[in-house]
Amino acid sequence: MSSGTLSSATPHFTPSHLQSNTPVGGQGGMSRPDTEYWNEQVRVANASRELTQAHYFARSSGGANKQTIPSALRAAFRDDDEERKPINGQVTVKQPWRVLDFSGQGLRVIASSLFRYPFLEKLYFNHNKLRYITPELGQLRNLTFLDLSQNDLQDLPPQIGMLVNLKGLYLFDNHLQTLPYEMGYLYQLEFLGIEGNPLNDEIRNTLAESGTQELIRSLRESGPELDPPDERDWIILDETPINTGEEDRFTVFDANILCPKYVTATQYPYVPSRALAWDRRREMVINEIRHRNADIVCLQEIDSESFNEEFRPNLAANDYKGIFWQKSRAQTMAEREAKLVDGCATFWKNSKYIMLDKQMVDFRKMAINRADMKGEHDIFNRVMTRDDIATVTFLENRLTGSRIIVVNTHVFWNPEFADVKVVQIAILMEQVARLAETYAKWKPCTDKEVFKFANGDSDEPEVAVKPAPSQTYAHATDIPMLLCGDFNSTPGSGPYDLIAHGSLSNAHQDLVGRSYGSFTRDGMRHPFSLKSTYANIGEMEFTNYTATWQGVVDYIWYSTNALQNTGLLGEIDRNYLQRVPGFPSWHFPSDHLPLFAEYVVKGKKEKKVVEADFGPSKR
Repeated sequence: MSSGTLSSATPHFTPSHLQSNTPVGGQGGMSRPDTEYWNEQVRVANASRELTQAHYFARSSGGANKQTIPSALRAAFRDDDEERKPINGQVTVKQPWRVLDFSGQGLRVIASSLFRYPFLEKLYFNHNKLRYITPELGQLRNLTFLDLSQNDLQDLPPQIGMLVNLKGLYLFDNHLQTLPYEMGYLYQLEFLGIEGNPLNDEIRNTLAESGTQELIRSLRESGPELDPPDERDWIILDETPINTGEEDRFTVFDANILCPKYVTATQYPYVPSRALAWDRRREMVINEIRHRNADIVCLQEIDSESFNEEFRPNLAANDYKGIFWQKSRAQTMAEREAKLVDGCATFWKNSKYIMLDKQMVDFRKMAINRADMKGEHDIFNRVMTRDDIATVTFLENRLTGSRIIVVNTHVFWNPEFADVKVVQIAILMEQVARLAETYAKWKPCTDKEVFKFANGDSDEPEVAVKPAPSQTYAHATDIPMLLCGDFNSTPGSGPYDLIAHGSLSNAHQDLVGRSYGSFTRDGMRHPFSLKSTYANIGEMEFTNYTATWQGVVDYIWYSTNALQNTGLLGEIDRNYLQRVPGFPSWHFPSDHLPLFAEYVVKGKKEKKVVEADFGPSKR
């Protein structure tokens, strides 16, 4: 599509027109490298200089006209109509127009309204008079081709690094002396056109000798650490006094910490290798746990070696005890390989809580043992191939006697298996309901005092606080409950709706065409009243942030009848996100955001005795 609305002028350029006032195909008196990569630069640059007609690309986009396109520029016309993989059934809708040609218009600025079209995939601004590009360019993250050749640009905004889908970037014949390090994020870039710019020798020689990909890698690996983002805001949700003591106020930290086994340069090609190093990332996670000082911590994607050798001993110094279970595949592996298998770990402050029970929920084992699912092909072909798990920890507050069920899970990731996610959550909620029935009858805890070392620096005598007796619960659903984890499911998906609403129809789109016994015959339900903590602010913009996808998949669910959410940690600094296309990064050790929130246990409502009123008596 072409447009002349930004300028009524249509200037014409001669092939020798260069804003940099340097000879065509060279850089002043500098010698031209004679390499395959640089010769390609010259061929494409010379072809670009010949395209002086206004809206050349729009005029040449038709099938017949494509025959006139110089072979060196065929890549600029390539139609990359790749389908984007759906996430939980969400499919990107293709716009009828995705290309804009503003070439040869004499433009001095780009109208800000252009950046409201993030679906654009190709932009042509060659042969204009642009002197600068605004940071808003980074909003066009679907761009695969951008031509800014033959302009008056002296520098590029760092936000150009946000265009991670770029495969072609033409910058011929400008005044660029250097390139921003953020261009190192452009891991898909196949061709970078820089000929005709007074760039420094290091950049020019790297591209001439090793090509575009090596130059991008060099920028990524040599770039300095970015300034850290502003602290996430603490959002107070409710300051109303609760009819329970401060001892029943507690905080929860939840995070998928990104297991080192899953971190490769192929999986995260936009991240500098130093920022991906596990030693660095591990220390960042441990330091944040210490900084947040949460009473309960739930981690996913933590392997056995990390739990036993790093997290458990390090966090013990901060009053934490913990439990850990691996995914079930570890049971079939040799010890060396098994210790690298990830799972779920739950920690709690030992001075505040005592553990009453712990359980592991093996989704595929539970599924195959259900009588109504025996013989179902979908169970064998889809559910049984996954070894995802959940853990359940039953805790009691040492001082108040209140109890809490803490569930920690990591659900299957693949968006093509939405039905498996639903089945895993349905099985989990069934098992938690059974355990809650058992926990409602759990015997009182009599030995709750915690041994404390004497504080040699304090002259004040310690006042011993006598623990309250264990609280009793008439019904399983009365027990406070947390359901934490990486659910790999967005709001509105089957797993989300099942947890939030307490039921899911057997006709839900995630189950269409599948057969899972009573789940697909009668639907699914659970007895708990659960709410996503971050639904109190309309959910986060994302909890999983990568270069190719951003969305909400991590949650802390809480029982609204027994707990009150009083505060939570807010969003990430938006200015920081305008320069970082995906996590991990220098300041975020995982591609998932940690969640942190505060709760208060609601006091039990006393039943009031109401005397019957029969009205005035008649004698």
